[in-house]
Amino acid sequence: MYRASQRGDVQTVRRLQKNLAQSWSAKLIAVRRVTQDNKGRATAGVDGVKSLTPPARLVLAKNLKLDGKSSPTRSVWIPKPGKPEKRGLSIPTIEERAKQTLLKMALYPEWEARFESESYGFRPGRYCHDAIAAIRTCIAQKQKYVLAADICRFFDKINQAKLLEKLKNFPRVERQIKAWIKWSNRLE
Repeated sequence: MYRASQRGDVQTVRRLQKNLAQSWSAKLIAVRRVTQDNKGRATAGVDGVKSLTPPARLVLAKNLKLDGKSSPTRSVWIPKPGKPEKRGLSIPTIEERAKQTLLKMALYPEWEARFESESYGFRPGRYCHDAIAAIRTCIAQKQKYVLAADICRFFDKINQAKLLEKLKNFPRVERQIKAWIKWSNRLE
C-alpha cells in the first residue's frame, strides 16, 4: 500500500485496503491490540465490558466489520493539567476500538506515504526529541523565525466535511468514519 500510494496508484491502494479490512488475520491483530496490548484495555465503554475471555475475543474478531454504524461512547470528565477546568473524554466500547484499529491498519500505509518528512506529531516511531533534533539541525544552518502557537482547541474546530472530502476512500470506510463523527458531535 505504501509503495502504491507513493506512485499514485489509487486503485491498487483501495484494493489492498479492502483486502486488509476484510482479512481474518488483520481482525485478530486489531482485537489483540485493543484487548491485550493496549494500556487502556481495562477501560470500559458504555457497555461496561472491561475485558474479554479468549473465546469472546475470537467471537469479536469473527463479527468485526466496518458496517457504517457506531455505538455510543461513555463520557468521562477529566481535569485539565494545572487548571480547575475539566474536559470531556469519550470512551468507545471494545468493539468500536477494534473497528478503529482495523481501519487505522488499512489507512495508515497510504497516508504515511503522503506525510511530509518533517511531520512528527502522532506518528509511530517519531518522538519529541526527534523533532527537537531536526529543529536544531535546521536552525544551525541559517537564522530562522520561531513562532509559538496555542492549538489546544484546533482539533475541536476541524471542518469535518472537508476532512471526509480529503479522505476520498471507498464508501464503506467513509460511512464508518461519518458514523464516528456523528457520535463525537453529539458529545459537544
